Amino acid sequence: MEVTVNTAEQLRLSAEEFELIRQKLGRTPNFNELCAFSGMWSEHCSYKNSIKWLKKLPREGGRMLVKAGEENAGLMDIGDGLGIVFKIESHNHPSAIEPFQGAATGVGGIHRDIFTMGARPIAALNSLRFGNLEEDKTQHLLSGVVHGIGHYGNCFGVPTVGGEIYFDECYHTNPLVNAMSVGIVKAGETVSATAKGKGNPVMFVGSATGKDGIGGASFASADITEESAQDLPAVQVGDPFQEKKLLEACLEVIQTGAIVGMQDMGAAGIICSTSEMSAKGEVGMRIDLDKVPTRQKNMKAWELLLSESQERMLLVAQKGKEQAIIKIFEKWDLPCSVIGEVTDDGILNFYMNNELEASIPAHELVLGGGAPQYEREYREPRYFEEIRKFNVGSIAVPADLKEVAEKLIRLPTIASKRWIFNQYDSMVGTVNATTNAPSDAPVVWVKGSKKGIAVTTDCNSRYVFADPYKGAMIAVSEAARNIVCSGGQPLGVTNCLNFGNPYDPEVYYQFVQVIKGMGDACRKFDTPVTGGNVSFYNQNPDGPVYPTPTIGMVGLLEDIHDKMTLDFKEEGDVIYLLGKSNNDINSSQYLSKIRNVEFSPAPYFELDDEYSLQQKIAELIKKKLIQSAHDISEGGLFITLCESGFNREIGFTVETKDNIREDAYLFGEGQSRVVVSVKADLIEKFENALGDFPHERIGLVTSGEMLVNGDFWGTIDWWKEEYDSAIENYLSKEEAGSALSSI
Repeated sequence: MEVTVNTAEQLRLSAEEFELIRQKLGRTPNFNELCAFSGMWSEHCSYKNSIKWLKKLPREGGRMLVKAGEENAGLMDIGDGLGIVFKIESHNHPSAIEPFQGAATGVGGIHRDIFTMGARPIAALNSLRFGNLEEDKTQHLLSGVVHGIGHYGNCFGVPTVGGEIYFDECYHTNPLVNAMSVGIVKAGETVSATAKGKGNPVMFVGSATGKDGIGGASFASADITEESAQDLPAVQVGDPFQEKKLLEACLEVIQTGAIVGMQDMGAAGIICSTSEMSAKGEVGMRIDLDKVPTRQKNMKAWELLLSESQERMLLVAQKGKEQAIIKIFEKWDLPCSVIGEVTDDGILNFYMNNELEASIPAHELVLGGGAPQYEREYREPRYFEEIRKFNVGSIAVPADLKEVAEKLIRLPTIASKRWIFNQYDSMVGTVNATTNAPSDAPVVWVKGSKKGIAVTTDCNSRYVFADPYKGAMIAVSEAARNIVCSGGQPLGVTNCLNFGNPYDPEVYYQFVQVIKGMGDACRKFDTPVTGGNVSFYNQNPDGPVYPTPTIGMVGLLEDIHDKMTLDFKEEGDVIYLLGKSNNDINSSQYLSKIRNVEFSPAPYFELDDEYSLQQKIAELIKKKLIQSAHDISEGGLFITLCESGFNREIGFTVETKDNIREDAYLFGEGQSRVVVSVKADLIEKFENALGDFPHERIGLVTSGEMLVNGDFWGTIDWWKEEYDSAIENYLSKEEAGSALSSI
C-alpha cells in the first residue's frame, strides 16, 4: 500500500515526524516500517515530551548499581552480595477501557521487568485513583481493577503487600492504575537487556503471539474519548500461570550461563525488544517473523511486530547453546524458538517467508537515539488565581467537631481499604515473609538474611494540583517518612508520572514543576531516581486528571527486628506529636470534602524540617525509645490517632492547643509531623533524646475510650467499625458481597 502523511497521522505520528522518518531512512518507509516508528516513537515508548526534563532528576549515586534508564528496572546494593530490583509503571488507558485485563496485565508486565533482570519478585504494590465512589462507573472500574490485580498477583504467587487509593472527580474517566514490583537478585546473576555477538541466536520464549494488544503503546499516547472503547483490541490479555512458568524457566536458564541478554516484550512488542536490545549493544538483527510462534493464523508482519501479547521474552543466546535453552523451556512447557540472529551492521531486518518486510536502523527507533525529543510550551495554570484567593478566615470553625470527625472517617480516601486488600494475598510465596503487623510502610523479610525491605507508594495529588513543586516534594518526603517510621533507611525512588495532555501548556507547567520539586527532595534524602515511566494523556474532554507523580520508594532494614509499627501498644503509654503544629487546613480532606472548598494552597511543608524530623525518628527507633510511630497524612491528627488505636482496639485522650484552630489541629494536614507513643518509664530518656526538637506531649493511650479536650467521643471499637465498613457501604450489597465471598 502507498504510505502517505495521512497514513502516518492515522498511526498517531505527526506530519513533521513523518518527514523526519523519511530523512532518516533516505526514502519513504513502507507500511510495516511506519508501524514500527509509530510504536517506538509513541509517547509511551520514546518519552519524546518528557525526556529532556527527566534527565534533570538525580539519576545516580547512593547504592545504585546501574544508572537510571540503562536496564528494565532499578538495581541497588543492599549488602551481603544481594541487590534489590524495583520499578513502577502505569496501565491507565487499558484499565479505563477494560479494567480487569488492564490491571491484570499491568501487574504481569511490571513483574516481567523484574525477573528479566534475573531477580525473583518478592513483593507487589499499587497506587490507584478513581472518581466518585457513589457512581456506578466508578464502582465498575474499582471492582474490575481490584479483581484484576488480585487475580494476577495471587495466581502468579507474589504477595501484594501495600499501596494506596484515592477518590476524586477528576479521575472519573481516567482512572490511574500504577503497579510496582520489587525483587531480590544475587550478585553476578543479573542479566542485561543487551544484544551482542555477531551470529548469536535471537530466541523467542513464552506465550504464542496473537492480535491482542496491537497498537497498545500508541493507544496509551492519546486522550480518552467516548470513541476509545473502539480501541478495545489494544488491551492485552494475561495468563498469570503462564507467567509463573516463564519466571521459573528464565531464572533457571540464567544459571546455565548461556544467556547474553534478555528483555521482556512489553509495549510495542517485538519491535521494541529487538530495537532496544540492538541499539544498546550497537548491533543489528535479522529476524524471521514467520518463525515466531502464533496462536492465530495468517498474522501480517506489522501485527507480529506490534502485538503486545503477554508473557513473552526475547533472548540473545551464546551460539551453540540453543539446545540447552530449548530443553529448559520445553521442561516448563513453554514455546521456545530461534527466530533470528545478531548482525553487526546496526540494522533490523525483518523477513516473512524470506521476503524482506522492513529494514530500519535500530538506533533511529529508540529513546536516546533517533526518536525526537521535544520541550513543550508551558505557563502557570489559570486556576492558580482561585487558589490565591483562599482565605482561611472565611472558614468558620465547626461547632460540632465530633460530627466532622464522623464524616471524615467515612470518606473513601481515608476509610479502611479492607474491601480491596482482602482480595489480595499478602502472604503467598515462600521466598519472603511479612508479619502484616501495621506499619507506615510494609516490611518484607529477605529470606536467608536478617535484612528487611521497606516499600511504599505515595502521592497526594491534591497537594500537587495546588502547588506542583511543593506537592512533588511532599510526595517524595512522605514516602521517605513512611519508610523511616517503619525502621528503614530510604534507598531509592522509582516514579510513575501521571499527567494530562503534554500539548496543554498548563499541564506541561505542572510536569516541569513536579520534576523540579521531585529532584530537590530526592537530592535531600539521597534517594536517586532509578527509573519508572511517564503517563501523559490522562485527559478527557472535561479536562486532565490531577497531576499525580506517584513515588515508589524502597528502604533497607539491616535487621528486620528493628521494624517499627504504627499501633499503640498499651494503656498508659504517653502520646507525643513530633514536628511543628500549624494553623493550616489547606488542601486537606476536611477542607475539600467536608467544607467543599476545591481551591486552596498546599499544606505547610519545609524540606529542612522534614529532613530533621526523619533523622530524629530514626534516632529514636535505633535507641528503642518509642513504642509506635505513625505519620500524619490524610485526615490529619485525629485520623492518625484512630489508626494507631485500631489494631489493638485501644483508645486515646488528647488535648488541642489554645493558639491553633481546633479544626486545623485535629484535621489539618500540615506536613512533617509524626505521632509516637512512649512507655511512661522511658519519658525522661525520650525527652532528653529530643532536646530542643519541636514536640508536644498531647495525651495518653486508654483502654478503649476516646476523649478530645475532655469530651467523650465514644469507644475505639465504634470508630473502627465505621472506618472498616465505609467503602463496603458505598458499594452495592450485591457487588460488595460477591467480592468478599470470593476471598
